[in-house]
Amino acid sequence: MITRSRIAAAFAAATLIALTGCGANAGAANTAADDFPKKGKSIDLVVAFASGGAVDTAARLIQPILEKELGTNVEVINKPGAGGQIGYTQLTSAKPDGYTIAATGSPSVVVSPLDPARGAKYTRDSFQPLGRQVIDPAVIAVQPDSPYQTLKDLLEAAKADPKSMTASTTGLQTGEHFAMAQIQEATGAEFAPVHFSEGASQATTAFLGKHVDILVANVSDVTDLTKQGKARVLGVMTAERSPSLPDVPTFKESGYEVEAGTVRGYSAPAGLPDAVAKKLEAAIQKAIEDPSVVQKMNDLGLQTSYLTGEDYKQFWAGQEEDFKKVLPLVQKTD
Repeated sequence: MITRSRIAAAFAAATLIALTGCGANAGAANTAADDFPKKGKSIDLVVAFASGGAVDTAARLIQPILEKELGTNVEVINKPGAGGQIGYTQLTSAKPDGYTIAATGSPSVVVSPLDPARGAKYTRDSFQPLGRQVIDPAVIAVQPDSPYQTLKDLLEAAKADPKSMTASTTGLQTGEHFAMAQIQEATGAEFAPVHFSEGASQATTAFLGKHVDILVANVSDVTDLTKQGKARVLGVMTAERSPSLPDVPTFKESGYEVEAGTVRGYSAPAGLPDAVAKKLEAAIQKAIEDPSVVQKMNDLGLQTSYLTGEDYKQFWAGQEEDFKKVLPLVQKTD
């Protein structure tokens, strides 16, 4: 699998980041925490994809709990486009005062600054991770009336006639794009990617309208579609079957060593005052781990997998190293 948490490294690094403020410095930090957020000043939660997708849904689930914990309005603002890059640019361009945070998802947020052709104005160091929320496995689905009954049937056809079938992504070098590259590397099956840079809802609409042949998505994107009989999922790209799709075999069960998915969390612009960061992290943890939120996420096929801001930071760094190795594969499949 191309993404690895490297949590052991996170624990080692965490010991180097002890709070040393005392006296006047501690007093200033406490004042910053007491003053944040200021009465009547709302917090913007930027979602770099269109409304209706998994990223947007998860953000809106935690929104009311964040408002309760922080004592102010939290407004979800959708800034779709360029595979998340527009929203991430808005976040990293904002003042690091705690009043602008964003949902951040990999591979998009990790990979976009690695490719010079993308022209990203940010790097990994432009973000201050506040907490990881979910890991959402990738899937491959076909129309209900598709002649392909099994994953093997589909991949053998795509191998025999490369790029004869179109497949959706949520943008260049996003999770679905990487998943397609991994499928090609492992099986020789090659699809023609069609990038829908506004997010999963746009890609799903195109699939439902039969404008693309194959839906490459996440478990959360297809759970309702399968219940409604609007899509037939042929394989899940994890080591174990998804609780939301218990009847769908994994790629491994079908004989293919392919694991892929999207990791999502929340971040702020780098440079937050420590006290403000701690207050935001505590509120985000409370919201992510709230039993009602966890249950709703499960119902949507979203598997809660919380990490603290510091551990999410280390996870992110490990992903960056891993994605650097496979970036050429994605560039070749474009």
